Amino acid sequence: MAQAAFAFDDTALHPSHQTSGHPAVVRVPPRTPADTLHGFARTGFDIGWDHAHHRLTPPVAHLHQGNPVRQGWDAGRAAFGRRTLSPTPAVRQWLALRLAALVEGSHFEGVAVTPHHIARLAVSHCAVTRQPLSHGSGRPEDAVLSRLREDAGHAAGNLLSWSRRAQQAAAGLDAATALATARRLAEPGTAEGAGQHQGLGAAEWLRLAVLKSYVTPLPHAVQAGLPLVALPPPRLRLLNAGQALAVMLTLQFTRPGHAQRLPALAALAPAGEARQALQIFLHTVLARRLASGVADSDTAGLRRALEDAWCEPLLQQRWQRLALRLGPAACEQLVAQAAQRGLARGGWRWLPAAQVQDGWATDGTPSGVEATLPGVRRRLRGARLEPWARGLAFNQTEVPPQAP
Repeated sequence: MAQAAFAFDDTALHPSHQTSGHPAVVRVPPRTPADTLHGFARTGFDIGWDHAHHRLTPPVAHLHQGNPVRQGWDAGRAAFGRRTLSPTPAVRQWLALRLAALVEGSHFEGVAVTPHHIARLAVSHCAVTRQPLSHGSGRPEDAVLSRLREDAGHAAGNLLSWSRRAQQAAAGLDAATALATARRLAEPGTAEGAGQHQGLGAAEWLRLAVLKSYVTPLPHAVQAGLPLVALPPPRLRLLNAGQALAVMLTLQFTRPGHAQRLPALAALAPAGEARQALQIFLHTVLARRLASGVADSDTAGLRRALEDAWCEPLLQQRWQRLALRLGPAACEQLVAQAAQRGLARGGWRWLPAAQVQDGWATDGTPSGVEATLPGVRRRLRGARLEPWARGLAFNQTEVPPQAP
């Protein structure tokens, strides 16, 4: 089955590295000094060249003689002189991200990941901690741009802006490890608010696990058992059809006109039990949306209220019932049809399988989440838990078999 993916904010990518508001592109002389360079040396030279193009100085660690970044910077300064571009914050992030990829030896996809694309990733709050993001203060809540899935490259769909605290906690971890950490912190007897690991509590670790699960291919039954306590940030690609459908349906309630769209969405499901299950799920989300009391104009507040609604066992029960009756192929078909008919408005698009992981340079290593999740269920079953964790205990409940 082909994979579905959401790319939130469906504005077409700018074809060049220049952001809106820049002056006309300066004619660039041929890069003769780099014509014979390849691999690491050519990449570093290009990064130095682009620093000079925007009249920026590379970090001092790259300025010693013989460094390809220094060579490109020197060549660029000689070529451009004063005919340079003004660096925007997105340009600075773009150059810093390319340098980080160079130092790490990781892949950087330079066609889609431009300053224009990076500007679209900006958010006001961290998706893990829910705290406002600061800039340049040196605090743990400073915004950083990084990969979500670390065995994949710096590519469109695998990048997000979040807090330094969350990024440092997530470093080197996959969805399975984050989920196991949430389980450990939610063990019975842990005092409320006292159980933390690397500055994150149990609820924050669960949000981190869900975010990482979006970019990790998972069996359909496993993804159906994960509560969407963290809705995806802009331009993140969702690799699992079931999660893509769940997100698309949930986000319906963050925009006006959902009452008119819901019947049309329900009509897309196969007639019979699957359609009935979809209608029940939508009505359950609608009830939680109305009970939240959040104003229609408060989009950020609505997102948080809907994320919290996913902590409730009843909502998860009805989602599991729907997802397992539909199966992955029908989930993907529903997402694609909703996109084609304009029912899934709000800045996202569906991507065909050939484009889902374009430029990610993944190695195909299994995620291991399937092996970890049953242990989470057994550990949490019957425990006295905070609302966010009760759903994990509930997920052990029997669900009807998938319809043929």
